[in-house]
Amino acid sequence: MRTKQKRRVCILLPNKQHLDCIVTVKARAQEVLNSVLKQLGVSDLFIFGLAVLRDNEYLFLDLSLKLSKYFGKRWNRSSITVPFIVFLRVQYYVENGQLILSSKVQQLYYTELRQKVLRSQSRQQEALFFQLAASALQAEVGDLEQRDGNQEEKEERCYFLPEDYFPSWLIKRRGRDYLLQHCPALHSDLRGVTRSQATLQFIKEAGGLQDGPVTFYRMRQNKRERRSSILLGVVVKGVHIYEEVEGKLCLLYDLAWTNIDRFTFQGRRFEVTAVGSLCLPELVFYTHSAFHSKHVLRHLTDSHRRHIDTRDAVSYIQQLEDMEASRFYNEAYICDTAGLRQRLQTDNLTSSMSDCSAAAGTSMAWYKEEEEEAEEDEEYFTEFELCVDEPEEVFVDDPAEVSWLAELIHVVSVDGAVVFPSSWEAITMEVK
Repeated sequence: MRTKQKRRVCILLPNKQHLDCIVTVKARAQEVLNSVLKQLGVSDLFIFGLAVLRDNEYLFLDLSLKLSKYFGKRWNRSSITVPFIVFLRVQYYVENGQLILSSKVQQLYYTELRQKVLRSQSRQQEALFFQLAASALQAEVGDLEQRDGNQEEKEERCYFLPEDYFPSWLIKRRGRDYLLQHCPALHSDLRGVTRSQATLQFIKEAGGLQDGPVTFYRMRQNKRERRSSILLGVVVKGVHIYEEVEGKLCLLYDLAWTNIDRFTFQGRRFEVTAVGSLCLPELVFYTHSAFHSKHVLRHLTDSHRRHIDTRDAVSYIQQLEDMEASRFYNEAYICDTAGLRQRLQTDNLTSSMSDCSAAAGTSMAWYKEEEEEAEEDEEYFTEFELCVDEPEEVFVDDPAEVSWLAELIHVVSVDGAVVFPSSWEAITMEVK
């Protein structure tokens, strides 16, 4: 009888829209992912994973586990009526957007990166934010029309809201008028670049942002530390370890995958061991629970495997781009400027990916879960149950970012346009 009981799972997408999925109480995470694939009309999400919020951070679901492992006692209550919240988030960042063959998946990836740029605290990279804003405007608005006259020029500068393209700290530092005055010139420089090319350009540029394409996990330096001051960041090419000091991130270690010997965990204790040639001490940190340790380790090893499997494709794409850049540079001497501009507008580099497949490399067994004694195993599972059985899901995002949850009762198409922060604030005001 219990297996026939249904549960509603609400999957929140990066574009602030949602999907609904009805499953049984014994359903596994894979069933939810299958439903998402079907509703989005794609065969593979490639770089996305399903995640839940646990202890103020996102943990990616093990698709082989039952959903009850993540929602605990609430999942088994027969009287439950509210939906269980799952997030569709980027699990594996990419160096080049052309690795994402599905236009729909690429757009979701672009949307999540756009949000990360707006929340970025990389204050030392101010110039990059102007480039990113220009690329985003070209991707979403297209070519900026040129007009004559001071009044028309002034109106032209007000075609976007700075809040939709710049972090709040940068708006406060420079002022809205400064951004409205200078950003259109950068946008105008991209005239002739197609929207799809501008999207790819944004994805590539965002890769240079310190806190952009990275998944952070908070850890403590010792067991008794009350505050998690260490942030372990999973990036495309390895791991970045930061210490948070007075609200600022200080980089302690930048470890490429080739510089890491192994990851191990025992309960909450999480160890990162670098290769001997680096002469680094064993890095020991403490997660929220053994449950967290297990999921962080899984994300790290899967990210390393994905890096190996795609590096040949990344190298191939880079060679194609270098060849294209060299060809256009040479053609500038033998063809007219108008013809070259037309060539730039009509060429679509993503078509080259039709002949490119990711290398199916086999990753080395470079990590291990330490075996524990029987009584230590019992302690591990006790911690696991205590973590899973938390009574409530806690949302830790900025209120302006989750106000759209109030609209879940409305039907929204998953193919809708990008929702900007300015509209999120409007929703917040309505809810208040």
